[in-house]
Amino acid sequence: MSGAVNILVTTSARPRRAERLEAEEISRTLGLPYVPRGRESLEALCGEHGAQAAVVVVSRRRVGLVLAGGEFFFHPGLGKVRIRRIEAGKTDQMIQAMGLKAGDSVLDCTLGLGADALVAGHVVGDGGRVVGLEAVPVVALLVRRGLEHGSGDGPLARAMRRVEVVTADHREYLRLLEDRSFDVVYFDPMFRRPRHASSAMEPLRPLADTRALDPESVGEAVRVARRRVVLKERAGSPEFERLGFRLITGGRHSPVAYGIITQAGDEP
Repeated sequence: MSGAVNILVTTSARPRRAERLEAEEISRTLGLPYVPRGRESLEALCGEHGAQAAVVVVSRRRVGLVLAGGEFFFHPGLGKVRIRRIEAGKTDQMIQAMGLKAGDSVLDCTLGLGADALVAGHVVGDGGRVVGLEAVPVVALLVRRGLEHGSGDGPLARAMRRVEVVTADHREYLRLLEDRSFDVVYFDPMFRRPRHASSAMEPLRPLADTRALDPESVGEAVRVARRRVVLKERAGSPEFERLGFRLITGGRHSPVAYGIITQAGDEP
């Protein structure tokens, strides 16, 4: 997490007891100060306590992170749409690039909002495993709590229950894993240079680690992957060549492409 942004934890106005308790729990979990809301606006509260952001527990709705650039909260978003398309027999470029099938295990090294992990969770099924790494603790917490609130027994709810969120930097986490620990290791570092200013992740830019993906991490991913390592980037990005991804796939008119490094015996 960026050290430039101080974060506090509070509640919505006129909170219920359950909201206060949840805010206090989040405060303890993240090691952040809890400040009772009172009658103050969020802007006044943050100004008084020297914070540029606040985690707000909202009654009956969600836990959200409010920053100057907007509010961040978990929503399945495009993951939900993509799962519906797969259910309708449509092709998903990421799943094709991963060569993913039921029972596989996936390590998503750049979880973010979790849309890609959700889609992977849908495809691998109950016999598979999806682990998502998120280096920003508050983002990891919000996504984890959002996933835990998936109800029902539909495809989306089942996919949400299959994603395990781990608060960790992939640079450190990969080094701790044994060889061939996951079938697929996946990177999507595109938040470093978002295609649109309205990106759902844009409010989180003050907190983000915007360092480029490094060759050492790719090398560790190759060691960890049983079948392949996949990198999502802009179509035509020089990152593919810099990081050693020679096999590139993607839709003809898509703004993104996927680089693939395969292990011996794995055919894309």
